[in-house]
Amino acid sequence: MDWSDIFEGLNQSSQYKGNLRGNRFPNQRHDSMDELTADEKEEIDYVMALSLAEEDSRKGESKAREANKQQLTRAQLKEDEQLAWAIQESLYIHSPPPYDQGNAIQISPLPSTSSDRFCKGCKNQIGQEGQSLRCMGGVWHRDCLKCQACNLLITDKVSMSSEDRLFHESCYKEHHHPKCDVCKNFLPRSTGAAEYRAHHFWMQKYCPSHEQDNTPRCCSCERMEPRDMQYMILDDGRRLCLECLSSAIMDSEESKPLYDEIREFYKDLDMEVKQHIPLLLVERQALNKAMEGEKNGHHHLPETRGICLSEERIVPTIAKNQRFRISSGIIEMMTEPQKLVRSCDVTAILILYGFPRLLTGSILAHEMMHAWLRLAGYSKLSPEVEEGICQVMAHTWLEGKIDPCGLGNEHVASSSCAQPSLEKQLGEFFKHRIEEDTSPVYGEGFRVGRRAVQNFGLNGTLNHIRMTGSFPL
Repeated sequence: MDWSDIFEGLNQSSQYKGNLRGNRFPNQRHDSMDELTADEKEEIDYVMALSLAEEDSRKGESKAREANKQQLTRAQLKEDEQLAWAIQESLYIHSPPPYDQGNAIQISPLPSTSSDRFCKGCKNQIGQEGQSLRCMGGVWHRDCLKCQACNLLITDKVSMSSEDRLFHESCYKEHHHPKCDVCKNFLPRSTGAAEYRAHHFWMQKYCPSHEQDNTPRCCSCERMEPRDMQYMILDDGRRLCLECLSSAIMDSEESKPLYDEIREFYKDLDMEVKQHIPLLLVERQALNKAMEGEKNGHHHLPETRGICLSEERIVPTIAKNQRFRISSGIIEMMTEPQKLVRSCDVTAILILYGFPRLLTGSILAHEMMHAWLRLAGYSKLSPEVEEGICQVMAHTWLEGKIDPCGLGNEHVASSSCAQPSLEKQLGEFFKHRIEEDTSPVYGEGFRVGRRAVQNFGLNGTLNHIRMTGSFPL
C-alpha cells in the first residue's frame, strides 16, 4: 500500500467517513500531522499497522503459491521423465521373433538422473561416476555389456537369446540363426523369419532351392545329401546314405536269413507258404523290365521296390558270394542271369538290392502276402483290397521288429529286445511312411484294411475278403 494515499485521504477537503473505532471522529480537515489529536494519531497508527499486516499476509501467500508451483513443477518433471523412460523402453523391448533370431536392439546412454538404478548384469548399483547404458529393458554398467560368444564389449547393437544371454548381432546370427542342413549356409529370410523346407519325419531343414537344384536324396530314408557328406552311389544310380548302408542287404545270398524270418512270420500267423519261392535281389533296370512284362500286380509307380512274379523269364540278379567294390564313391555290383521256371502261380519275388534290413524285410513281407493270396486262391481282388492287406502285413512285421517285446511278443527272448537306436529309428520311418501314404490304393487301402483287422481280426478279415472281395466294415 502507498502511504501517501493514506495521508492524502486524511488531508482531503472532502469529509472522512471511515468507520474505524466505531466512527468516533467528527468529520474535519487538518493541514498537518501536528494538528492531529492523540486519538487521530492512534487511529492512523492502527491503519498503518493493519495495512502492514495485510501486506505481509499477501507476501506470505505469494511465497506459498510460488513454493507450491515449484513443487508441482518438480513432480510434473519427474512424472514426465518416468513416462519418457517407459515410452523409450517400450520401443526397445520386443517379443522374441520366430526361430529364436534374437532381439537386435540399439544401445542408448543413460541419463544422470537414473543413478539410483541397478545394473541388470552384475545386479550392483549404478553410480554417477561410471558410464552406464540403457538396453534390454534395463540399465547396465558399460563393462557388463559383453557378448557371450566372443567376450568382447558390445558397442552398437545387441541381440539376446531366449535365455537372456547377450550377443553381438553378428555373433548371435552365427550361433543361433538356423542353417541349412544340406548346404550349411544360413537359411534365407522372408518377412523377418527363416524360410525353409523340412522333411516331415526327420525334420531335416533345408533351403527351398534344393528342391529344384537336383540335390540327391537317399533312396531308403529320403534324406537329402549334405554338402559335407558323400552318399554312396549304387550301380543303378540310386544314392544311399552311410546310416542306411550300415545295415544294407547287398545280394541274394545275404537275404536268405531275412527270407527265412519272413516265412516264419507267416507260419506263426497260420499262413504258411509251403512252396519255395525264389527271392532275388536285383538292380533297378531289371525290376523295371520285369514290371513291363508282368500281367498281374499293381505297382506303386514311380517308387516300386519289389514285385511278385508269375511269369517265366530270365532275370539278371545280384550274384551270390560276389563282393561289391567301392570306386570313387560308387558301389559296383556284379550280376548273373537266372532263369525263372513256373512251377506254381508265383515264380519269384524280386526286390531292389541295397536297402537296409528292415526296409528289405517290410518289402518282402508285402510281396510274400501277394504270393500267399495267389497260392490260397484269392483272385480278382481290387487294387485297394489286395495292396491294402499286403501293406497291413508289412506294417505288422515292422511293428514286431521295432518293439519285439511288445504286446503279443512275450515269447521273444529278452536279448532280442535290445534294438539298435539307429535301426529302430529307420524302422519307425518305414512304418510311418506306410501310415502316411497318400495314394488311394496303397495308403487308403492300408488304412481301411488296418481298421478291419483291428475290429475283426486277421482271419475274420481274410475270410470276408474271400467271400466278398472287400474289407469288412
